[in-house]
Amino acid sequence: MNELAKVFDKMDINTNDVVEAMKTKWNSLPFTPGLVGGHCIGVDPYYFLYQAEKLGYHSQIIQSGRRINDSMGNFVAQAIIKKLIEANKKVKQAKVVICGVTFKEDCPDTRNSKIFDIVKGLNEYGVEVSYVDEQADRNEAKQFYGIDIMDIDQVNDADCLVFAVAHKEFKELSKDRLNEMYDSNLNDDEKVLIDVKGIFDSGILENSGVKYWSL
Repeated sequence: MNELAKVFDKMDINTNDVVEAMKTKWNSLPFTPGLVGGHCIGVDPYYFLYQAEKLGYHSQIIQSGRRINDSMGNFVAQAIIKKLIEANKKVKQAKVVICGVTFKEDCPDTRNSKIFDIVKGLNEYGVEVSYVDEQADRNEAKQFYGIDIMDIDQVNDADCLVFAVAHKEFKELSKDRLNEMYDSNLNDDEKVLIDVKGIFDSGILENSGVKYWSL
């Protein structure tokens, strides 16, 4: 799905539209793209690859899958930079808020979170990054990544909101509540919203002028 999403992005096709159309088939499996962290899919395949290669077998599909999934953080980072430029924002020192630090939705576990692949890409441009996640283990995030996680109510001056994980509380945010998280001096067409998991109504946001992008 991540490989398809990359191609759909070049085609200017909304991946969610494709998935919704695919769901009309009675036996469809509605997989969606996203960041693939954690241990089971993010790490364990490398143990298998290592053992297979010791036995003289060089996997093609599994290795390719990991290569694609491991590239998604930088792919999202580049999309953020492009949207900031479209919004006529000065990229260096632009304020980007990452919403969702855990490796998957509705859990506190931040281990092997691919969020930091996005951050690594943004740091190359001097972007100011802060973090929001009501479910993440804050002590763990501080210990392993050296970051401080803010309460969502503290966010009121963002240039760009990046919803990287589909936590239930993010899904419940209204358009008005999202607006409160941006710098109050920004016009709608100067606001950027990156919706990695496609949790918001793209039509409403795009019609308001917000620079919207979804994986």
